[in-house]
Amino acid sequence: MERNGPVSVSRPTIRRLPTYFPIVEQARHEGQDWISSAQIATALGLESIQVRKDLAAIGVAGQPRLGYPVTQLMQAVERCLGWNNVTDAFVIGAGHLGSALAGYRGFERHGLNVVALFDNDPEKTGTKVHGKDILAMSKFPDLVRRMRVRIAILTVPDEVAEKVARRAVEAGIQAIWNFTAAQLAVPGEVIVERMDLAASLAVLSSRLVAQRARLERSDA
Repeated sequence: MERNGPVSVSRPTIRRLPTYFPIVEQARHEGQDWISSAQIATALGLESIQVRKDLAAIGVAGQPRLGYPVTQLMQAVERCLGWNNVTDAFVIGAGHLGSALAGYRGFERHGLNVVALFDNDPEKTGTKVHGKDILAMSKFPDLVRRMRVRIAILTVPDEVAEKVARRAVEAGIQAIWNFTAAQLAVPGEVIVERMDLAASLAVLSSRLVAQRARLERSDA
């Protein structure tokens, strides 16, 4: 059963929801009409109570001895994450990372459509990558306004990130997905989500070191 009306969803819940989706989707492919919180939790190494709290937060209630209706659960996750509404975005910075992101087809599945890339390098502008135009930054403000694009994916060098972000906001960008190491100072109404690759690598490395230490102790 699904509740109607707006719900308040915490950031940790939002971060977990994308991991639930493929498990529920697989259940549908296998012909399941219902899925339990225990099934989702076991697949992800979580507690069932956490899964139930997350699903309650997005307005989906389970049925005793049945679990959650698979189709409604998928729709609720898609709606909460905005995956059911395609949103256009511009990539600023057509280097290796920006080009790779522009070619990632998974974005479209999750409601994000990279329309074009922008760069100041004259050797790149006027060319295409993954079928998408690389345009000069001078065209950015006009295209933001004309196409009503509200999301910018920032992959420029760290030392120019702040300047580029300000220019993007002035053009009308309302949300920035920041792939640089720079901490951006933008107006409070502008949404910034920083993808800190270095921090993520640090967590991965530290967990690997801890795992090796545990294995060495168990072998001793």
